[in-house]
Amino acid sequence: MEDRFDIIQFLKGAVASGASDEHLKVGYSPFVRKNGFIKQTNLPKLTKEMLDNSILDIVPPLLRDEILNKLDLDFMYEITGVSRFRVNYNRQMGNPALVIRNVPYRIPDLKELELPDILHSIVEYQNGIVLVTGPTGSGKSTTLASLIDKINRTHSKHIITIEDPIEYVFNSKKSIVSQRQIGVDTASYADGIKYALRQDPDVIFIGEIRDKETMEAALKASETGHLVFSTLHTNDAVQTINRIVNMFEESNRAIVRKQLAETLRATIAQKLIYSKELDKRFPACEIMVVTPTIKDYINKDNNDEIYNLLRENNIDNMVSLNTSLALLTDKGFISEEEALEQSNDVSELEKVFRGVYLGTKALYE
Repeated sequence: MEDRFDIIQFLKGAVASGASDEHLKVGYSPFVRKNGFIKQTNLPKLTKEMLDNSILDIVPPLLRDEILNKLDLDFMYEITGVSRFRVNYNRQMGNPALVIRNVPYRIPDLKELELPDILHSIVEYQNGIVLVTGPTGSGKSTTLASLIDKINRTHSKHIITIEDPIEYVFNSKKSIVSQRQIGVDTASYADGIKYALRQDPDVIFIGEIRDKETMEAALKASETGHLVFSTLHTNDAVQTINRIVNMFEESNRAIVRKQLAETLRATIAQKLIYSKELDKRFPACEIMVVTPTIKDYINKDNNDEIYNLLRENNIDNMVSLNTSLALLTDKGFISEEEALEQSNDVSELEKVFRGVYLGTKALYE
């Protein structure tokens, strides 16, 4: 029938092709994203009827009778044995649309992700906040899932995740993992964190810090002896600190800087770099570990000095973005040209490639 689109078969094919996302909108053939690039398929153009029927095929039963009257909604869908999918239902010029993110069953190990070995030490922290940052589609969720799963496999802890919606599913291993979804298991991130503190947690994973209320709850959780993981849409450590502080009124910012200086343990700013030769993306990271010196800089609102510390590479296990790009190039994963395109300090990276700066490779040996 002309008004039918087999979304299940389409998603199976997209996963098999290695796509990470799918975009469905009225008047266009379906689009898929692979290795960061969006391409239109040669499938028939979608009509409103096709999309309405497709949505009803995958929406949770509780929402089936009302979803076509909603404007925006996130939910999870699963094709057993294939993948889980994070689905965003939205409207564009009055018509329904879907943006779908594929969430694999298997959680990769940190080594498989080609992330710096320094990240292995982060799972040993007993308290404080660890933030993984970067733009949408930069691999934040996968990195965090890998960190959480390492704790799950190697430590006897109670891990609580608060997500909207739940993406990666963790099976309790050495740890107990309790996963709570906003709107299903708890009313909001702030409520989820508040009640998590009464559930004997050791580790709390907050899907995203979106507002001041959630940030306040996360700071409180870390101050009371818990290890908190979360994400922010910022590009580097300094942006992350500024974003958090600027969530609050100016009269409270000095107090927030002091709280942040005491509780922040590390930031991991991540982006995915596409290798044309290998047709694959690799994560490049800026990793800031909060030392007494950085605590002082945060307290004094002297964040620009943090950049200088990061550029020193081997200091206190920190990694600048250029160091990470140089490593990926040294391993043959990306070319020098691809690294330079993504650098936040091209002249410095050019000097690294010319051998002017020494010690960059030693960090990973």
